Order: sequence, then structure tokens, then C-alpha cells
Amino acid sequence: MNSDRARPAPTAGQPGRSRAVCALIGVAVMAAVDEIVFHQLLHWHHFYDRSALGIGLLSDGLLHTAELLALVAGFVLYADLRRRRALAPAHAWAGFFLGLGAFQLFDGVIDHKLLRLHQIRYGHDVTPYDWAWNTAGAALLLVGVALTVRAGRRTRNGSAAQ
Repeated sequence: MNSDRARPAPTAGQPGRSRAVCALIGVAVMAAVDEIVFHQLLHWHHFYDRSALGIGLLSDGLLHTAELLALVAGFVLYADLRRRRALAPAHAWAGFFLGLGAFQLFDGVIDHKLLRLHQIRYGHDVTPYDWAWNTAGAALLLVGVALTVRAGRRTRNGSAAQ
């Protein structure tokens, strides 16, 4: 078998695609952490808590399905970047952290406060939980922004699309 056909020729790194693909993975990972830890292990809430328990469990199942599909799609796209030698690792890490933080902030602000699908925890003053949840999400997002800026500088300076 000809090794030239087995492995594609190296291509220029694709920073934007690397960041987007890994942001999808980051969103899926944070959704999995949220669902496994807070929904299943701690039983603090379900994705949708404004109805019967059965609807709450159904909503958790749908969230889990979406998270698994996003994770599989993300890793298929990641594998494609690697196969084509187009992965820009520094941009990929930036995207991963952007995805983690974006999911957590979206969940904390949109799901919890605006849509009121569920609260972080019931039967307690949720203010400390909200602060911890949203501060952690903002910190993850800021790490992603800092890594994006750093990766962009490397790319502009010609460090092999890192």
C-alpha cells in the first residue's frame, strides 16, 4: 500500500475550524458534567423542572442525547482535522475552554434566570450557587478568550498555526 495515499499531505492549520470544533466538544463536555453531577448524582434538578417528574426525566434524557450527539460529532470533526493535518492545537484548546464557559454561562443566565427552566438547587437560597456557577463559567470563558488571543499572536508570528 502506498503510504502517500494512506496519509494526506500536510495542509495549513485551520485555526477557526479548530476552535469551532473544540468549542462544540467543550459545550458537550460541560453539558455532560452538568447532567451527570447535578441531575443524576446530586439530584438537585432536572433540565425542565416546571412539570411532572416524568417530564423532568424526559428532558434530562433529551439533554443527554443532545450532549452525546454533540460529543460524537465534535470528535468526528476533530479526527478529520487531525487526519488532514489541519488541526491548530492552540486554537483547539482555546475553543474547548470557550465552549466550556459558554455552556455554563448560558445555562446559568438563560436557563436558570431568564427562562427559569430550573434552578441550580431547590430549598436553599440560590444566590451563592448562582455566583459560584456563573463565576466559574465566566472564568472558563476568560481562559478561552486569553488562549484565543495568545494563539492568534502565535499564528500571526508564523509559529506553524499554533
